[in-house]
Amino acid sequence: MDTHQPFDHLVKAYGPMVLRVCRAVLGPHADAEDAWQETFLSALRAYPGLPADANVEAWLVTIAHRKAIDAVRATARRPVPAEVLPERHSTLGIATDPDEGLWRALAGLPPKQRAAVAYHHVAGLPHREVADILGGTPEAARRACADGVAKLRAALSSNAANSANGSTVVSGASASTEPTESPKGAAR
Repeated sequence: MDTHQPFDHLVKAYGPMVLRVCRAVLGPHADAEDAWQETFLSALRAYPGLPADANVEAWLVTIAHRKAIDAVRATARRPVPAEVLPERHSTLGIATDPDEGLWRALAGLPPKQRAAVAYHHVAGLPHREVADILGGTPEAARRACADGVAKLRAALSSNAANSANGSTVVSGASASTEPTESPKGAAR
């Protein structure tokens, strides 16, 4: 006898969390929405064979992780467009003014740290389950998550400090927006 709840209940219950995970790994672009759709299509096919006592949340995050990796690989193979298209805002919950500094800082993390931060802090999975998804030990997952959060904090506080003193960050280097004086007092 099938003891599973209807699949649409899973989509309603876990859909927002899976979308947040996909966005955290892939960024706030259409690739995350595609990975979300692929996650639930794959889950729908496998759902009848899922054991009744399975952790559905971890199962969905594992599928989302694999779909996100597939999306990253597909992006690397896509040709680069010649023209810049106007920005398209999503109607599915992305803020109209996304925090570009946060997205840049998140994209700057190594893939394992970015995934560990997303799965632990966005999806709320314990380090043990993050380790199962990423491969490795819970201690390694905890360390990757802690290192990722530390790098995010450093990057965001650096950006805030640079904004406060009139500097802008260009390719990781600070560039002042105001002229500086040379040692002899003449402006450069």
